[in-house]
Amino acid sequence: MFRRFLLVVLAIAGGASAQPAPRRATNVAAILAFPAFFHGRLVVLVGTLATEDRGERRLSNEAGSLRIVAQGGAPEGLDEVRGEFWDLGRMNPDDPRLATLDLRGTFHIDPDGAWPRTGEVTAIVATAVAPASPPPAPSIRSIVLFPSRYLEQRVTVSGQYGGRNLFGDLPAAPAKSQWDFVIRSADAAIWVSGARPRGKGFDFALDNRIDTGRWLEVSGVVRQGRGLQWIEATSASLALTQPPAPTSAEAQERPARVPAGPPPEVVFSTPTQDETDVSPGTTVRIQFSRDLDPATLKGQVHVEYVGAPAEPATPSPDVAIQYVGATRVLEIRFAKPLERFQTVKVELTEDVLGKDQQRLKPWTLTFSVGGT
Repeated sequence: MFRRFLLVVLAIAGGASAQPAPRRATNVAAILAFPAFFHGRLVVLVGTLATEDRGERRLSNEAGSLRIVAQGGAPEGLDEVRGEFWDLGRMNPDDPRLATLDLRGTFHIDPDGAWPRTGEVTAIVATAVAPASPPPAPSIRSIVLFPSRYLEQRVTVSGQYGGRNLFGDLPAAPAKSQWDFVIRSADAAIWVSGARPRGKGFDFALDNRIDTGRWLEVSGVVRQGRGLQWIEATSASLALTQPPAPTSAEAQERPARVPAGPPPEVVFSTPTQDETDVSPGTTVRIQFSRDLDPATLKGQVHVEYVGAPAEPATPSPDVAIQYVGATRVLEIRFAKPLERFQTVKVELTEDVLGKDQQRLKPWTLTFSVGGT
């Protein structure tokens, strides 16, 4: 069954036109703390793999555990797992990625019953599981994969400068200083805190990619909190360096493609379609089936008053929008109460994109404002 699932994944990916998705080195703590960020992403992580009483495999470390769905007999013990992280609450029951899986047997879900809520059922759908061994020396990748091994220890690592997370490598910032920045290497990235990115021969911009081709050597103490790791450094512990030559394994590896899920669409709104006597002070809330790319909402949310052709036009209301990623909800707030007894139309265009760059199905909401 799982073999057929992988074949379906590859078949869908082979016909996709999107660029290959990069794999991210991470750890159990990060995924548990930021499931929305990792949903649908290819990851590699290390932990202790064991089979529980119900036959469910889980990968564990001191931060917690994650369900692992893998074909055949994966070795138990300290393992490196590669696969895709799923939060089934963020997927639809008709998602093609679920078509060949036994939802009851694999996830204990009744496909004809209530669908799980966001964060309720998660898993790493593994494409490879292999025994892992502790790294011989610290590197960005080894710190991310084995955080407890280096916690509160002083390390020296080198990585490509990433500014203030300019490539979106990490789900959040530790917010320990105004100069927090990212360094990255291969498929891993880590924050550096406490040191402004400047020194002998360099002064890097935090919010501009102009310096992101440069490499830094960083020395400091490894810290951890809220699912994040960072290196606490000082300006004196930063120095320019050269990128290392790629290993043969890195040069040969091809990132797998993530299969496209269904396009995002609106699943609920308040007010509802054709609702009457809506309060002038209302806030419009729209929930989507999949995560959106918030940057694509700008200029694609249109709100206006509509009425009979003979009526004089009423200026469109001034609005402010906010997208709440945790709940996949777009909030539309009005600068002042809506005009009484007016009909309001809200339109979302197809240029709103999901996280995987699929277009939103165009959507319109019309409701009538009451007198109070």
